[in-house]
Amino acid sequence: MTDDLRTRVGDVLPGVRRDLEALVRIESVSADPERAGEVQRSAEAVRDLFAAEGFDTTITSADGGRPAVIAHKKSSRDRAKTVLLYAHHDVQPENDHADWDSPPFEPTERNGRLYARGAADDKAGIAAHLGAIRIYGDDLPVNVVMFVEGEEEVGSDSLPALLRQHLDELRADVILIADSGNWDIGVPALTTSLRGLVRLDVEVRTLTHAVHSGMWGGLVPDSLMTLSRLIASCHDDEGNVAVEGLYAGPAADLEYPEDRLRAESGAVPGVRWIGSGSSVERLWTKPALSVIGLTAPKAEGSSNTLVPAATTRLSLRIAPGDSVDSARAALTSHLEQHIPWGAELTITPVDGGEPTAIDATGPAYDAARAAFAEAWDGTQPIDMGVGGSIPFIAEFLDAFPEASVLVTGVEDPDTRAHGANEGLHLAEFARVVHAEALLLAKLGELGQR
Repeated sequence: MTDDLRTRVGDVLPGVRRDLEALVRIESVSADPERAGEVQRSAEAVRDLFAAEGFDTTITSADGGRPAVIAHKKSSRDRAKTVLLYAHHDVQPENDHADWDSPPFEPTERNGRLYARGAADDKAGIAAHLGAIRIYGDDLPVNVVMFVEGEEEVGSDSLPALLRQHLDELRADVILIADSGNWDIGVPALTTSLRGLVRLDVEVRTLTHAVHSGMWGGLVPDSLMTLSRLIASCHDDEGNVAVEGLYAGPAADLEYPEDRLRAESGAVPGVRWIGSGSSVERLWTKPALSVIGLTAPKAEGSSNTLVPAATTRLSLRIAPGDSVDSARAALTSHLEQHIPWGAELTITPVDGGEPTAIDATGPAYDAARAAFAEAWDGTQPIDMGVGGSIPFIAEFLDAFPEASVLVTGVEDPDTRAHGANEGLHLAEFARVVHAEALLLAKLGELGQR
């Protein structure tokens, strides 16, 4: 089957790539209200792609959320299992076009990569599903449910309502989520843990109005200095998060080579790593706290005044085993206990997403590992953690507790998702399509037993 399937992968890839490039040209930035029409157009394009493959398709939404596509196609085989294939058609903002080496919504190939916003995250996930389905045509080995949502990049706020609204038609034996990545070029992976997320806006106020820094400096604390000390209290001298009550757990015994860490992170040569423990523990199973935004006067043009109030947005990644409510309470308590000099403190929750830990055992996971090893010419997949957050995975686990949830994807360490020059490694994409087609066949065999 492998040689024949590999040939069929090669046959469908050119058309799949054309369809991917057409999707990428649609500026489906869900965070931009002015491009809501593009998000709708993207949903319609996805619907049309699967309708052309013989799926019954619909565009739906819930609670005022962005449009999602649900599509169904049955296998002709008896006792066929049902597999739900997930991806999302919305993308991150492209930000400053000057940071891109080619236009962000014009797919451009360079050195074996296809560059564009959404070329990997996650329109390539849609394309991988499409390719695997096209290989089988009307001889699908399993029943397939497509679920392609349109607001993953803004938190999937309406996903719980969508799942409740379409619970029966989305129910499946196996859920394959294509929104993660592989360990390295040539090394496949299943994602088995993801950190969660808590974001807070923290305002510190020391004055009712700005005053002259010469007249009052040395007596009155300015808000930026006060906020800086508060932020600094959140880490110990090694750089570990110093917030009591946060959970940290063990990670896989996996080596993350120093040269890869340097190259993939973009760290400048003299920077030392923060925290303690193994690299993968610090990246996957320990909390991490970052300052991702700061409201303050610009240095250029600033005056000699004490700034009365300053605000920061804190992003706390929480380890599998923790929860949003517990972590938010722990961070809030820490800030309240460490605010210096009696300053006024206002904490406003922004959003949050639960961490995920998956028990990746059982026949579906065995089938996935076998399919990956075959597509990658004998290279065994690893079980990988991810430091980032995909909160909707917890929603699927809660909604479908009997289903096997497999998390994988098309990304690699140099994909640069969310950043400038996001790119899809085309050779790895071909392997992903091959692996998914193999997986559908192996799941079909499980249904016949």
